[in-house]
Amino acid sequence: MAELECTNVAKSYGAHDVLHDVDLVVPTGTVTAILGASGSGKTTLLRLIIGFIAPDHGTITVDGSVVSAAGGRHVAPDKREIGYVAQEGALFPHLTVAKNVAFGLARGERRNGVRTNEALDLVGLGSGYAHRRPHELSGGEQRRVALARALAPNPRVVLLDEPFSGLDAHLRAETRAAVTTALAAAGATAVLVTHDQAEALSMGDEVAVLRSGRLAQTAAPTTLYRAPVDLDVARFVGDAVIVPGTARSGVVDCVLGRLSTPNTAAAGKVQVMIRPEQVRLVARDAADAVPADVLGHSYYGPHSLVQLRLRDATQSTLSTRTFDFPVPDTGEVVGVVVSGSVAVYPSPA
Repeated sequence: MAELECTNVAKSYGAHDVLHDVDLVVPTGTVTAILGASGSGKTTLLRLIIGFIAPDHGTITVDGSVVSAAGGRHVAPDKREIGYVAQEGALFPHLTVAKNVAFGLARGERRNGVRTNEALDLVGLGSGYAHRRPHELSGGEQRRVALARALAPNPRVVLLDEPFSGLDAHLRAETRAAVTTALAAAGATAVLVTHDQAEALSMGDEVAVLRSGRLAQTAAPTTLYRAPVDLDVARFVGDAVIVPGTARSGVVDCVLGRLSTPNTAAAGKVQVMIRPEQVRLVARDAADAVPADVLGHSYYGPHSLVQLRLRDATQSTLSTRTFDFPVPDTGEVVGVVVSGSVAVYPSPA
């Protein structure tokens, strides 16, 4: 596998700018998840990397070798040694699993079947699936076969375009775990494109947030979630409680009390970003607790999202994610405290 690098990449369709000066490095043997809403430019970026289209500006290199340069070198897709897993797998319905997986292999490798079986083993299926046809497989099995087909030729880079779309929640989680294991076992350099925040955060060694054609932030999942570059990214990668506050020397005062922040340079009026799971419910008379009324709750199985309204002059509303049971009843008065440090951002002018 090899390092992938996009430098200052831009692409437009007529007067519509789709990508703007994208700089992205995917180190050898790692997975970078490209996270973005519909229309953010995710698919265009994949098409540029695989070579279906050429950039208007910038360069794309694989293992230090330029495969695309605006107005210059453009290596054909089949010469780039890039594996591609399309949405919904896109298997050939008339071919067996073995023939689907072997499709991109040299003739000798197709005949002996060794690499085909290795690829099937890699994705957790095994040679017992070799003679089945796509319609005889579950949705998750079809996605694994598609990944086996992409990995079989030992590509330098693997691209996955919304590979779990259309799967139910349980099958999605199961297939995601199998794909993650297979990519790690293969030592793959991979780019995953998704609009699913949980998918990006759980699979990516790094996550790059693409917003209106620009990379807003590229960081490790924990950094992206705990210290997003701005409030728009904060809201996009998870639920966020936003309240005004006043910061000084690593401390911020707000309606939820005096909290710590790693941003020691922040001073004056700020916006405080708190994740719902940081908001803990305690007895209303507990030390440092802020009293709040329970407005209602939504049950999600392992956790519940509780809606609250503070019992102070601000009457601020917020949510907390709790794993404790039973959940307080609507109308009950509880105490609220915040655990851990919080991120802060400049207040709007």
